[in-house]
Amino acid sequence: MNPIIETWQIHNRINLYLLHSIDELYLSSVSLSKGRTVGEHFAHIHNVRLMWLKAAMPDLLSTVEKIEKDNITKAILITQLNKSEEAISKLIENALQEGKLKGFKPHPTAFLGYLISHESHHRGQITMCLKQSGHPIDKKIAFGLWEWGNK
Repeated sequence: MNPIIETWQIHNRINLYLLHSIDELYLSSVSLSKGRTVGEHFAHIHNVRLMWLKAAMPDLLSTVEKIEKDNITKAILITQLNKSEEAISKLIENALQEGKLKGFKPHPTAFLGYLISHESHHRGQITMCLKQSGHPIDKKIAFGLWEWGNK
């Protein structure tokens, strides 16, 4: 397997590892400064993936659905994050073969860096929302977010 695609897939498994650890009731948790709920952060991650698919390879959108704010459940998040991971894998694979990604510069590997940075930022916000709302993630889960070799 291509190590760039594998890196993307590991990153998605880390997102799902965190999501699986969160009780469904806590998807509505928010930080003290308000903003998105935990569930809305996960939905945003997915929906930004869809934005890139639409811009760069719209044919891949047929396998995924946008997650609306009023329809956020753990099951929907897990299903759609898995589907968008697969579609983005295909997008990156195609972009690597072509040496470019429509609408993104400088190159496909940088796009992977962009996606991981963006989603990791939201993972941090998710953990902050949970902590500030009185539902911090377990320390084992917090350390597990950094165990990429085990995911």
